[in-house]
Amino acid sequence: MTAGVMDLLREDGALALPRLASIPDPLPLLHALAAGGIRVVEFAFTTPRVTALIEAGSEVAGVRVGAGTVTTAAQARDAIAAGASFLVTPGVVDEVAAIAGAHDVPVVMGALTPTEALAAVRLGAAAVKIFPAETVGAAYFRHLSGPFPDMPLVASGGLHDGNAAEYRRAGALAVTAGSSVVSAADVAANDWERVSARARAFVVAARG
Repeated sequence: MTAGVMDLLREDGALALPRLASIPDPLPLLHALAAGGIRVVEFAFTTPRVTALIEAGSEVAGVRVGAGTVTTAAQARDAIAAGASFLVTPGVVDEVAAIAGAHDVPVVMGALTPTEALAAVRLGAAAVKIFPAETVGAAYFRHLSGPFPDMPLVASGGLHDGNAAEYRRAGALAVTAGSSVVSAADVAANDWERVSARARAFVVAARG
């Protein structure tokens, strides 16, 4: 399972985080993102009914659905029980790493400083999410790759098709597509063609 998620991240160079107040039906959203080239999708615990979204999305062929903003062992267990293919934390959370490891589910662990990034890897993180990426800029990824050349890094926060390539060139394994790809207005209007188009533009930009 770890190889599946990480392989898709490497191939697409992107994952989606639809951080919305409400997602009535995840299936058309997931299909739209996949049609645009983003096959790894993170539903955050800040979204209502997140475990139901994960459970429904886990049945979509060719797409890996995971849980984001996981901060407790209970959330980790609930997400895995719902079928999450991976977990994402906003920071270094030991108890989430322990649950993920016990269930052989990859965790992308949030970090900002070199100390936090190293701690995440030592806890077994499959990749380290640098958040907020916009705050530190793309050059920060290049600096991190000096002491940590083999550390898989994911950029999250403030990314769009105008700057995604900078983070990839600086060493990010993948970049996170948020509201620049999945807007609340498009989801409310069921404008899945627009979501697909934005996802496609983001992936093309991320690949340089």
